[in-house]
Amino acid sequence: MTSNDCPIEISGLTKTYGAFTAVDGLDLSIKKNSFTGLLGPNGAGKSTTLKILTNLIRASSGSAHLNGVDVTKDPKNALIGVGTVVETPEFYLYLTPRESLEYLGKIIGMTSESISAQTEEILEKVKMTEWADKRLGTFSKGMRQRIALGQALLDDPSIIILDEPTSGLDPRGMAETREILKNLKTGNLTVLMSSHMLYEVSDLCDRVAMINHGKLLVHDDMSKILDMNGARSIKIKLIRNITDDAFDAIGKLKNVIEASHVGMDLEVSIEGGNENQAVFLNEISQMNIGAYSLAENENSLEATYLSLIKESR
Repeated sequence: MTSNDCPIEISGLTKTYGAFTAVDGLDLSIKKNSFTGLLGPNGAGKSTTLKILTNLIRASSGSAHLNGVDVTKDPKNALIGVGTVVETPEFYLYLTPRESLEYLGKIIGMTSESISAQTEEILEKVKMTEWADKRLGTFSKGMRQRIALGQALLDDPSIIILDEPTSGLDPRGMAETREILKNLKTGNLTVLMSSHMLYEVSDLCDRVAMINHGKLLVHDDMSKILDMNGARSIKIKLIRNITDDAFDAIGKLKNVIEASHVGMDLEVSIEGGNENQAVFLNEISQMNIGAYSLAENENSLEATYLSLIKESR
């Protein structure tokens, strides 16, 4: 594929620290306009890979291209049009969000007119308009993370690279950050995000890459990853206890493998992919069982993740 098809291209990427190999001949191509989650246990090589991509550390060998430019050889040009939030973002705490965006805009060579035009739009995107002229030193960690995301969006990047963007945030901060990230999916952006949180990846990403010991285990569409174990698990929340007749009827629906319920929580495993799932959701919506919430069980991704990690040990 060309850089137009895959704006992030990693080939044979290796990083060693003495006798320890953090990234081991990694090959990974990230499709244009995809939102890809990079998964793996601690020490798998996720952060090391992203730090090489953002020129925070140097690779021992291999290449990593951003929009067709090898960051290992020409980092300055490779990182043009790339927004990043890697590790804990640091700020001049005496600046305001507006001043912080202006400062960064000048550093990367934007015109004053362009900075002014984009600043208001970005502050609105990250829900910080009302705090635009408050000092960053008064902000919570979650608010600062939103400003970090705003800085990553400055100058209309085509690629965004995020290393565990909700790490260390409280539940409210996590929810606010995820909401901002969801909105990135509507833009013309290629996003690569590492995360330890399977629910987060399942909720945000349309593609998944899993690595362990610095090697790629699998990389595919989320739907195909979920299908690897041959079944989808659907969680259904009810407003009342389900009757025995209704429960039996669900077990007899086409493509249903098994069903179970505890109180007003119903869980159903179905075989097949998105089409079968769509058929099931349509059938269940017509059964009048008092369902008010239907969601794919994050354990579907967890099962695949744990299986692949176990096999790669």
